[in-house]
Amino acid sequence: MSFICPVCCEEYVFTTRLCSSCQKIKHYCSIYGRQRVYDLLNNVLSREEDKIKNKEKLEIHKEIENLKGKVLKPSQIKRGSEVD
Repeated sequence: MSFICPVCCEEYVFTTRLCSSCQKIKHYCSIYGRQRVYDLLNNVLSREEDKIKNKEKLEIHKEIENLKGKVLKPSQIKRGSEVD
């Protein structure tokens, strides 16, 4: 009889309670403690509001700098009669 892994709900398990990936997560919990694994995953995979705002500001700044490099000076603009 086969069952779906209760943690990831993606893989079928036949002889164990967890798939191999979830078993490894369980092993990390037994080594480092459940709270430590949770805190690590939360810190790495979750973004705090202030970090999201900082990332938005950084991306806006990059876009502005990128646009500044693309803005042509009036002397660089070709007129209709100045075709190559």
